[in-house]
Formats: sequence, C-alpha cells, structure tokens
Amino acid sequence: MSIIPSLLEFNKKFVEEKQYEAYLTNKFPDKKVAILTCMDTRLVELLPKALGLKNGDAKFIKNAGAVLTQPFGSAMRSILVAVYELGAREVLVVGHHGCGMTNLDAQGMVNKFIENGIDPTVIRTLENSGIRMEKFLRGFANPEDGVMQSVKMIRKHPLFPQTVPVHGFIMDPVTGELEVLVEDYREEQ
Repeated sequence: MSIIPSLLEFNKKFVEEKQYEAYLTNKFPDKKVAILTCMDTRLVELLPKALGLKNGDAKFIKNAGAVLTQPFGSAMRSILVAVYELGAREVLVVGHHGCGMTNLDAQGMVNKFIENGIDPTVIRTLENSGIRMEKFLRGFANPEDGVMQSVKMIRKHPLFPQTVPVHGFIMDPVTGELEVLVEDYREEQ
C-alpha cells in the first residue's frame, strides 16, 4: 500500500488549517549559511535543532554521506547557487557517526541492482562508457574522511570564491553533539 494517500490527506488538512504560517520565510538563508549534510533520517530534525537553526536560517543540501563525488555534480552546483545567488557566506559540511556510507560495498550494490531486475548489460555498458561503479558508489573508511573529502573539493573548486570559509564537522546522531574537524579549511591549503 502506498503512503501517498495518507500524505495527501495530511497535506490537505495542513493547508486548510494554515499550519504553514509557522514556517513562512523567503528563499534567502537568514544565517547566511549553506550546510552539506547526510540524508540520514536521524539528522532531519536533530541537526537543525542541535545547531539552533529554524526554518529559513540555512540552505540544506543533502546526499548520501555528505560526500561530493563530482566537482560538477548537483550537490556542488547547489552550494555554488547558495553562495552566489542566495547569499550564503559560510559553508558547513556535517557528517555523522554510524553513516551508511562507511565502508559501502560497491560490488554488493551492483549485485542488488541485478537482483532487482537491472540487466547486467546495463552495468557493463555504463562501465564501458567510463562510469566506474567502484567510484560512483564509493563510500569512505570513516565519516571524518568523507567530510574532509567534501571540504577539500569545495575549497579547491575553480568556481568557489576564496573569501567564503568552509568548515567540517562530525555529529553524534543520537545526542547531536558536534565535533569540529576543521574551521575554515583555507588556512591549511
């Protein structure tokens, strides 16, 4: 059974009762910060609360592991838009302990693709076209490495302004406690 009917039912009531009014803001982040973080369900409400952020304070960019895998991918594009178009003046990369990207098994993922009906020819065709599954599905040995990889990619990006600091953190997904990995990575280029 699909979750869609219950979501739509709730949404209708939400709009009718004007519950959205508590969240009214604009597209510009009030705290002038963009945050690249993991899509982990434990961080959805915990991360903003642990940082004292409310709706409208920050631009959140989420993906698996808070890892930038491509300098010209959609997550990096979002960071550039946040800085150049929406007024973000700092970037935070926030990973977390217990991340599902830790030691991700790329071959195991490929096997799951095939078990779920993806023709192995598709995988071979992608590989022959230069899409390396090991790289595309790459995780990290520990979340600290993942955060630092993203921090470095942002700082070294040819389109990223040198005046915007980039910070790296690891969060405890239970308590919300932050560990600083790097403040303003530019100092250590």
